[in-house]
Amino acid sequence: MTEQQPYLVLRTEPGFELRRYPAHMVAEVTVSAGFDDAGNRAFRYLFGYITGENRSHSTLSMTSPVVQKSASEEIAMTAPVMQSAADAGSYTVAFVLPEMITADTAPEPVRPEVSVRLVPESLSAATKYSGRWTQSSYQKHCADLMAGVAAAGMKPIGEPRFARFDPPYKPWFLRRNEVLVDVADGAVPDGAVPDGTAPGDNEAGR
Repeated sequence: MTEQQPYLVLRTEPGFELRRYPAHMVAEVTVSAGFDDAGNRAFRYLFGYITGENRSHSTLSMTSPVVQKSASEEIAMTAPVMQSAADAGSYTVAFVLPEMITADTAPEPVRPEVSVRLVPESLSAATKYSGRWTQSSYQKHCADLMAGVAAAGMKPIGEPRFARFDPPYKPWFLRRNEVLVDVADGAVPDGAVPDGTAPGDNEAGR
């Protein structure tokens, strides 16, 4: 079973969870591609890195999710595959590295396209949904998340990001996807729940 990035669920708001993510290491690559293709374009570089294409020839277990977002912004997440956008037609995709990996122990990449960095602890709003990995689906759930964050009186920081938890061969209707955005930090609420589980396991945005 794929290891998942740990986090604490601090509380559940209408439409999203408020989570605390610990500091963690990511391997990331920026690709010139559209939203729908960026993950596939980046995968071979990142999968190569965790399967031995590094200076120490180390093999690392894969952690979920994979995170994607615009390349103009840093990715502030772990463990899924994360995706984010930089400029028009450019996205940064990141693999979250296993929890035991630190800045001192992370293997040095062989490929110049791959970089490894420490992501600091963050407070994030997250909404879950199932379905295809399309830009239109992401944008819909992203808009819902941002509206929920605003309604809760929270201040978003930086750009939202897309997280994929499942392999491509998993049926689209069974996939776990998320949209996340960092929010301004404040007092930590009581009743935090570890390991990404919370009573009711909010499936907002499904």
